[in-house]
Amino acid sequence: MDATPTGVLLLCRADPDAVAAPARLLRERAVLVPAGTGWSLLVPEGRPWRDGSEPVERIATGWATALAVGGPWPVVALWWDRERAGHTLAYGFRRPVDYTWLADGTPVGEDEAVLTLAERLGLDPVLDVRDLQALTRPDPDADARARLLGLLAVLTRLGLEPPPGVRPGETAERLLATARAHPGARDVPGRDPRDAVRTGPAAARRHGPGAAARDADRIRLAVAGVQLAVGLPLLAWSLTRRAPASGWAAAGALLAVQGALGLGLVRRDRERRPVP
Repeated sequence: MDATPTGVLLLCRADPDAVAAPARLLRERAVLVPAGTGWSLLVPEGRPWRDGSEPVERIATGWATALAVGGPWPVVALWWDRERAGHTLAYGFRRPVDYTWLADGTPVGEDEAVLTLAERLGLDPVLDVRDLQALTRPDPDADARARLLGLLAVLTRLGLEPPPGVRPGETAERLLATARAHPGARDVPGRDPRDAVRTGPAAARRHGPGAAARDADRIRLAVAGVQLAVGLPLLAWSLTRRAPASGWAAAGALLAVQGALGLGLVRRDRERRPVP
């Protein structure tokens, strides 16, 4: 991979008309294009990582989570920078899963992540999983960009067709220009233009360094809160029935555990994040 590009591609398994409104949750200017049967692709402008306030993978995870919560579809975020590349899968209120490669293609993720991706997207459990697992094994001829292209090749079996030239490993500027030239492209506005004339500490906190991280934290906290709010009452209800509903009890327990884990992960990330 080139030593300089940093970027994110957001693959949504939904039509552009359905994605357009949730895409505004990103508070980031982007280009939205059709990407095959039942797929859309978002190319963000990339303000958050340009100011160096937050790693690109954390920004990508926050955006994918926001889009997945905003609609009943899975979102696959592809991200890359000079040192690493990877993907994150977000789907509804489920905990996002991710996988990472070093720039030279060395796998540094958990193999279970690609199995979960295959299961949640409905990929073939034999042929597609075999090809995904190949991406998690050492290969001296495959760098991080080749790994992401290999993942895209597997996703095309689900109908994904990114526009020509819109591929991981390019700069955000080049990706935006290429995507905008697509006949079905539409611009997604960023934050309220009036924010440009707002000043003072409040505006600096909203849009200064670290704003993307705070936005991602708010989204993750909201997801964890909903999981706890649904899971705990469901678990209590299932256990008080004369004939315990084991299926509902399992679902309630799973939601409650995921919510608690989500809150713990947000707290951990906040403690590790440098104070601006």
